[in-house]
Amino acid sequence: MSKKDEVVMLDFWGSPFATRVKIALEEKGIEFEAREEKDLLRNKSELLLQCNPIYKKVPVLLHNGKPLCESLVILSYIDEMWPSPPLLPTSPYDRSVAKFWADFVDKKVFDGGKEIWTSKGDALDVAKKGFEESLRLLEGALGEREFFGGEKFGFVDIVLIPHTPWFHAYEQFGGFKVEDQCPKLSAWMKRCLGRESVAKVLPDPAKVHELICMFRKMNGIE
Repeated sequence: MSKKDEVVMLDFWGSPFATRVKIALEEKGIEFEAREEKDLLRNKSELLLQCNPIYKKVPVLLHNGKPLCESLVILSYIDEMWPSPPLLPTSPYDRSVAKFWADFVDKKVFDGGKEIWTSKGDALDVAKKGFEESLRLLEGALGEREFFGGEKFGFVDIVLIPHTPWFHAYEQFGGFKVEDQCPKLSAWMKRCLGRESVAKVLPDPAKVHELICMFRKMNGIE
């Protein structure tokens, strides 16, 4: 990164989508400033509203003052802007497969978890089964490899691992254990936590559980 480069990201500590951007920047060795949105639900900063007027969400990456929104878009930008070490595979086919699974994570994991903590009774059972099935499909994609891209930690790992601090709360509300359902995926989670880039930015699962309990109360679920 040249001296003129200024990298700022608009952040919220609990957001898995913001966390993946921080991991990517850490993996690239890019110095950045994470500006925390103090009250994302009730009082979004003027800077956030200016930089992301469409969705009004974090993360936003500001590179030399130019804003980029949506975490997968930001990850691709980071990988193109600072190509070493690469996050995506070099083969066009393998890159496409990685992007497929990243898209799968975005469509299934966060919303699937939300279905668990917002549901009760039969709806909770359906939500739990759907979430477990999504994790089993991801475990199948991982196979016997250390990481989703093979021996190297990369794009799909960065996309998925920030969701795992939320799993503790899903387990509490759903009455299941990810490790029982997906032992290989659980072993992958532990390998990822052994990386400094991951360990230093992943939030405490207990704190995430408290956040979800607050969301439940706000939505009249408890």
